[in-house]
Amino acid sequence: MDPGRMSASHAVTHLLTTDRQRASRSLAMLLAYLNPWYRPESDFEPTPFVALLFRAPVKLLLYHSYHLLAYLRSTPKPLQQPPVRVVCISDTHNHIPEDVPEGDLLIHAGDMTNGGSVAEIQKQIDWLSSLPHREIVVVGGNHDTFLDPRTRPSLSEEQRTGKLNWKRVHYLQHRRLSLTIRVEPRDGVQTDASTPLLAAEQNQRRIRIYGAPQIPACGPMDIHAFQYERGRDAWSETVPEDIDILITHTPPRFHLDLSLPTGIGCEYLFAEVKRVKPTLHVFGHVHWGAGRTVVYWDKAHDAYVRGLSIKSKWTRGLLNPKLWWNIVRVAYRGIRELLWDRVWGGQSPNTIMVNAAQTIGNTGKLGNPIQVVDI
Repeated sequence: MDPGRMSASHAVTHLLTTDRQRASRSLAMLLAYLNPWYRPESDFEPTPFVALLFRAPVKLLLYHSYHLLAYLRSTPKPLQQPPVRVVCISDTHNHIPEDVPEGDLLIHAGDMTNGGSVAEIQKQIDWLSSLPHREIVVVGGNHDTFLDPRTRPSLSEEQRTGKLNWKRVHYLQHRRLSLTIRVEPRDGVQTDASTPLLAAEQNQRRIRIYGAPQIPACGPMDIHAFQYERGRDAWSETVPEDIDILITHTPPRFHLDLSLPTGIGCEYLFAEVKRVKPTLHVFGHVHWGAGRTVVYWDKAHDAYVRGLSIKSKWTRGLLNPKLWWNIVRVAYRGIRELLWDRVWGGQSPNTIMVNAAQTIGNTGKLGNPIQVVDI
C-alpha cells in the first residue's frame, strides 16, 4: 500500500477516534449533571442544579430569593469624587492575563504561582511591576509556597534559594498599608475646585488597606501555604476597623464560594468582615466562585446567612421550620429594603465583594473577567 495513503488513513482513524472520545466524555458529563445523586470529586467544583434541587431544595430557594432581591437594588455609588479605580485579579497560577484594564490601584489576591518557587513568584512580581497602575498590592495564596516559612522546606533547595525583589509591589502578610493616590477625574467627573492647587489637593485620595493570606485547610499542611484547620478561628479581632479595602485569599463563607450546598469559605472571616464592613473586600481561591456581589448589611442578609448555616439533614430542609422562616424573612426584609432603595433613595451599609480568580474552574486556563471597581 502507498505510504501516503496509509498516513492519510491513520490520520482519519485518529480523528474519528478522538471525536468518539470527546462525544463519550460529553455524554458522560451530561448524564452526571442530570444525576440527582451526583457529587463533585472536589469541594472546589460546583454541584449541578439538578443535584442541588434534590439535596438542598429549600436552601436553593433561599439562595436565589436573596440574590434576586439583592440584584434588583441599585449599585452603590462612590462616596468620594473622583473615585479610585481598583483593578482586581487573583489566582493567575503562573499565567499572565492579557489586556489588564487601566486603573489607579491593582490588587492581586494570591495564588500568583502553581509551585510557589522563588523563580515563579519573581516572574509574577516582574510582570506586576511592569503594569502602569499607580499602586500595586499583593497577598499570598496557598500555592505561593515560598512565602510561608512553614511550607518553604517542601520546596527543593534550588526552588527556595534566592531572595525576592518586590520592586514597587506592596506585599501584605497580616499587615496594613495606607496609600495616598492621586486620582484623575474620569467619566465626566469634575472637581469644583477654583484653583489648580486646590484641584490637586481634592484629587488626593487616602486608601487604607489590610491584607492577610490565611485559608481553611484544603490540602497537606506542609505543602499548601498559610493554612489553618477548618473550624478554627483565625480571624476574630485581627482586621483593623478603619480600613477601606480588605484583601484575603479565601472567601468569607456563603459569598462567592460555591455557597451551595454548604459553602467552602470561612465563617470566621465572614464574621470579621461583618464587624469591620470595609468598602471593598477582594479575594480568590475558589475559581468557580469568580465574580462580584454587593453585600448589604441588613436583616435580609442576616436571614440569608442564618438559613444557609442550618444543616438540612435527611429531610433536605423540607421539614425544617427555621429554614422556611428564614426564607420568609429574606423575602419580607428584602422587599422592604428594595423599596427603601428604589422608591425613597435610601441605602444600607454595604461591602462590595469581589472573587477575582482569573483561572476558569479546574481548566488551568485564564479567562474569567477582570473585575474593576470604583470606590
